Amino acid sequence: MKLFSLALFAALSATSFAKTYPVTGNTVNCRSGPGTSYSVKKSYKKGQSVSISCQTSGTSVSGNNIWDKTSDGCYVADHYVKTGVNGYVTTKCGGSSGGGGGSSGSYCKKINTAGVNLVAQWEGFVASPKPDPIGLPTVGYGHLCQKKNCAEVKYKFPLSKTTAKQLLSDDLPKYTKCLAGYLNSKVKLNDNQLAALTSWTFNVGCGNVKTSTLVKRLNKGESPNTVAGQELPKWRMAGGRVMQGLVNRRKAEIKLFKTASSKQAYPKCQ
Repeated sequence: MKLFSLALFAALSATSFAKTYPVTGNTVNCRSGPGTSYSVKKSYKKGQSVSISCQTSGTSVSGNNIWDKTSDGCYVADHYVKTGVNGYVTTKCGGSSGGGGGSSGSYCKKINTAGVNLVAQWEGFVASPKPDPIGLPTVGYGHLCQKKNCAEVKYKFPLSKTTAKQLLSDDLPKYTKCLAGYLNSKVKLNDNQLAALTSWTFNVGCGNVKTSTLVKRLNKGESPNTVAGQELPKWRMAGGRVMQGLVNRRKAEIKLFKTASSKQAYPKCQ
């Protein structure tokens, strides 16, 4: 009886002290991975409490790129969970970047013109903030709004194509930086290859890139052209369905990736 009581007390204590947080969105999807392109495993209703086992970075939602892994084993955007802080409240999931992090910081911080034009072409021009195909508010060439009505954008709305390109140029280095942070020194990329992968990163989000097979294979020393040709086409889904636009975009990224160039961009910029 005593042993049973102690076991019951321990179980009840663990439940009592486990930190839970309320969901703020009306219907919030919990996905198989930290991003909007992952499949939906279940949904939470507004006010429902969830227990967070760990957190990681992923697709940015309203300026917050943190995703919470719940006790149900799926991921929900932290934007929709009231944790009380703007940041991590528990340990990061995994704690590994797949053998990356080998960049010395001397890679090319800005991608070439071909890469910028590719991103602009496939993101499409939006003069004033409006939802993209999966409902996220964007403006310019794929700028995901961080604040209501994209208040963080320093350029006047409606944007011109010139100011939209300037905004894109402001945004892209962030994605090149996170990509470089996941690659080790074994990886050698020319400027077209880095530009193509930055386009992919801009599209799918840093969190998805970090955990991708593409990055893991590059870090193992596999041929970049082979890896890109086999892995990029897999990233063709959004909102749980195949998007022809993403199929075409991946083809364009592979074409740029395989375009020969003598200019090294990673791990050192020439």
